[in-house]
Parts: sequence; structure tokens; C-alpha cells
Amino acid sequence: MSDEGVLDPAPTTLEPTKPLVSPGRSIADGTRSWRRVRPWVVLLVVVAVASMLVRAFVVQTFYIPSGSMEPTLWPGQGILVDKLAAEFGTIHTGDVIVFHASPAVAQDCAQATPDLVKRVIGLPGQTLYSEGNTIYVDYRPLAQPWPHAGPLEPAIGAPQSPIVVPPGQYFVLGDNEPTSCDSRYWGFVPRSAIIGKVAWRVWPLSAFGGV
Repeated sequence: MSDEGVLDPAPTTLEPTKPLVSPGRSIADGTRSWRRVRPWVVLLVVVAVASMLVRAFVVQTFYIPSGSMEPTLWPGQGILVDKLAAEFGTIHTGDVIVFHASPAVAQDCAQATPDLVKRVIGLPGQTLYSEGNTIYVDYRPLAQPWPHAGPLEPAIGAPQSPIVVPPGQYFVLGDNEPTSCDSRYWGFVPRSAIIGKVAWRVWPLSAFGGV
């Protein structure tokens, strides 16, 4: 019988199976690399979480936007605010605090700012008024050992009609008394609005120090 027209089946050639891992790099190598990197990843996560917790509950930085606290704080200075001092401590006369601004601030002072920094002058239950450049607290002159600029205008109440600070609230004043928009205009600061006490000036470095 003739074999013409009949093709012999070609021998089947099997391609070598490609390895799952490229030559020179084994699964063990990848595991060792991850083991080397893992501590750094964990460290970065811990640092990030710790930073968020510190900012939320311990300290926070702010920048001074205006001259209302001159000569104590100047525009552009960075300050460090101690949140724990306000949360668990006591607010005293003379403390410089940062607090959430009430809606009245934008209305009475034309300042669309979420937070303000001022000095505590009156505590809950105290009676306040001023004559000339002297502030009277419970009918006694207030000693002001901190630097501040006068004249004290507008006045704080009057001898015949003093201001009484409500329970749980504070009367605050800017150290730059003639230009500061403070409790004389928009009222008191509730304890719940206080973010913390200003502890340090941290920027610029030439101004570093306590407040």
C-alpha cells in the first residue's frame, strides 16, 4: 500500500512548566524579606497611632493669627497647648487658654475663626468691672503681672453694674486690650469649649519658652 498522502503524526513536544517563583528568588527569600520589613511597618503604625492619640488627648500645636495677644504672643508664633491641664486640672486667673469660638465671635467680631486664644480674667461666680485701666475682681483690684497693653477700652461693665460670671463659664481678655475682641463683646467661654492651656511658645525657635 502506498503511504503517499498520509502524514506521520509529529512527536508531541512538551514545554517545560514555568516555575511558580522566578529563578534566584524563592518563597523562603520573600518570607525573610517580610520578616525584616515587618518590625519597621509595625513601628510606623504605632508611631502614627500614638501621634494621633497625643494630638487628640494630650498636646496640640496652634499658630497665632492676629495681634490680640500682643505683647505676650505675636502673629505667626507657634504655641503648644496642654489639653490635660484643662481636662483634669484647674483653670486659674491669668491662664492663657485656647478654646472653640462661639458663633457670636463671627457675628460680633467679624472673625471667622474656629479657635481663639485669650487670657482668663474672671472665674465662675466672680464679679467683674473696670475703672480706667484697672480691673476689679470681687471689688478688689486685679494684679496683672503678665505683659499687657492699654488703655482698657471698652470697659468691663461698670461699678454700678458689674458683670457676674455664670457657673461653669469664664471671662477672657486679650493682652492687647484696646484691639482684642473678647468677652467684652461676645460673652463668656463655657468650660466645655476650652481645648487647653497654652504651655510653650515653640516657633520661631528664637521665641521658644513658657507662657
